[in-house]
Amino acid sequence: QVQLVESGGCLVQAGSSLRLSCAASGNVDSIIYRGWHRQAPGKQRELVATFTNNDYIDYADSVKGRFTISKDNADNTVNLQMENLKPEDTGVYYCKARTRNRSYWGQGTLVTVSS
Repeated sequence: QVQLVESGGCLVQAGSSLRLSCAASGNVDSIIYRGWHRQAPGKQRELVATFTNNDYIDYADSVKGRFTISKDNADNTVNLQMENLKPEDTGVYYCKARTRNRSYWGQGTLVTVSS
């Protein structure tokens, strides 16, 4: 089992920066993929940024150049640094981890960007 806890979401103004963190615990050695997804009001959940076990990184086109995903192996944390936030970045941000057997999700952290 893997447990994920997100933190860092809050209300910010457009153009601001924000850093989200996702702490993993449990069977962390079994994780082969970690990523951030988000769900805007009335929309489906979408991928934001991913980090595979061999350090391949990918971003959604809408966040390229503004968001940076990184990891800290010392404390099993994956971070999402968000710059120049826009109102359309508003949503609940979820951390995801995948092992060979299943996927795990955090409870989500709300990011609201006001114009």
